[in-house]
Amino acid sequence: MFFDTNADIFDPPVTIAAVVEPWKPVPLSHEEWPPNYLGVFAWRIEQLTALRADPELAAGARRYYKTRKAEFIAHWMDTYNPRKKGQKWIPFVLFRRQAEFVQFIEELDRDEANGLVEKCRDIGATWLLCAYSVCCWLFDDDDATGWGSRKQELVDKLGDPDSIFEKMRLLIRRLPDVFLPDGFKPREHATFMKLINPDNGSTITGESGDNIGRGGRKKRYVKDESAHYERAEKVEAALGDNTNVQIDISSVNGLGNVFHRKREAGVDWSPGKMIDNGFTRVFVFDWRDHPEKDQEWYDRRRAMAEREGMLHVFAQEVDRNYSAAVQNTIIDYNWILAAIDAHTKVPALMVQPPNLWMAGLDVADEGMDRNALAVRQWVILRSVEEWGERDTGVTTRRTLAALRAHPGITCEYDSIGVGAGVKSEYNRLVDDKIITRASVNFVPWNAGGKVVNPFDRIIPDDDQSLLNRDFFYNMKAQAWWAIRTRFYKTWRMMQPVKDGELPPSYPADELISLDSAGLGASLAPLMKELAQPTSGTSTGLRMVVNKKPDGTRSPNLADAVIQAFFPAPDDSGQVLIGSYSG
Repeated sequence: MFFDTNADIFDPPVTIAAVVEPWKPVPLSHEEWPPNYLGVFAWRIEQLTALRADPELAAGARRYYKTRKAEFIAHWMDTYNPRKKGQKWIPFVLFRRQAEFVQFIEELDRDEANGLVEKCRDIGATWLLCAYSVCCWLFDDDDATGWGSRKQELVDKLGDPDSIFEKMRLLIRRLPDVFLPDGFKPREHATFMKLINPDNGSTITGESGDNIGRGGRKKRYVKDESAHYERAEKVEAALGDNTNVQIDISSVNGLGNVFHRKREAGVDWSPGKMIDNGFTRVFVFDWRDHPEKDQEWYDRRRAMAEREGMLHVFAQEVDRNYSAAVQNTIIDYNWILAAIDAHTKVPALMVQPPNLWMAGLDVADEGMDRNALAVRQWVILRSVEEWGERDTGVTTRRTLAALRAHPGITCEYDSIGVGAGVKSEYNRLVDDKIITRASVNFVPWNAGGKVVNPFDRIIPDDDQSLLNRDFFYNMKAQAWWAIRTRFYKTWRMMQPVKDGELPPSYPADELISLDSAGLGASLAPLMKELAQPTSGTSTGLRMVVNKKPDGTRSPNLADAVIQAFFPAPDDSGQVLIGSYSG
């Protein structure tokens, strides 16, 4: 017998009569959590008694669960957590987001689509996928699931429940006997990196490292922690013709790897959302999805990580911040978060903003590059947009149309390469009297140009700090550092003040706010792009910027924002800080 009906698993022992509330076997909301585990066991014992007494009823139950795998997991499977006090094994009762996850996997199977699971730690995603794999192994004839990870001991290590196959063996071991396959013998059919169902021919097999995908065709293939593979491109090549359903599941691990590129190209899934074939479907497990985790839990964990100097690891594992794993990231992702709608939170910005407008235009120059336009009012970024037109004449006219509401506005445009055509088209329109020069003041912005104010100190009023010309390699590095400082100061203004400390005070002109209403759907991609570039040093030990770490796209939206917030000197050497309109 695989299911223990004894009541002595509880400490202290209880009887079934002690269970006063019957269990309703449905996914639970946050408000309904935690489950009544005593009620769950009571329900199972009652149902199991009936199933064992009636073979036809048991056969009907197996047919029922064939198309209701989430219900089978919640009704009959257990999960293991060694950190829990007392009983380590508990019924695998699903909260609602977990039930949606099973629906997500079922839709991948149905549509033969690829999926990606971006997860925080300790959300139960791997256990749930293992449970789903076992359900397919139990109920679907001739099913074939493949599992892989970067190291063999992560795929299977006998006796170690952290390994994938030991998880599945434990799940099977604790199932009621009425659901086990006829003729199943654990020593023969649940061996190293292989599970065989002798009754219906279904299999689950495992592989590791560069061998992933070499073991033959599968209905689905799960790549666990796939953001951490050393040679992910080889795995992709091996799996390409072996399965129609690839499922990448991982915590995040920096920018530019295969997992990150897939996530960027994918489409976020939600129940009922229609997604075209050919797109990777993305399921996000956020820490807020777990009913046992609240803001107090988050703050406590974050404070612990900060005290130990591991805040970047916390941001990667809990916040799913891709840039947190990248060394020398210029702008901390947390600073960007703090700047969202800062003009509604920071007292210095909670005033009527001056009618001072500026714009930045990043011009597409090669390959899949795109144009981007950013518009700010004072220190508030009001809008960004991106488009793919490669004709600089069209780009210029589109920009003029977008800025028509702000006559006299200054627009810093990327003047290198094809961007030079912007001024040519602008001059033609002026010469043809289609526009006047007063409508928009185009100022060329040269990322590789000389450092602005080269003899100023990088830390004002500190005559021991380096000069701008000695710290920055070019204007691009100086501009990125300047906007970094804006984000940092805005973040500092929003931090709680410790006893005995004076609150930070910065002039409002040195801060920045991201207007979420105006930015709309462009906010999320902009935030990723702002957090993408890293810093390095030139041969002369001056700061340089790497805007495109390996595997990432050019941050066009972010470049436009940089240009809008760091104006270049015009032909006369003057810096135009904007223009008043209306």
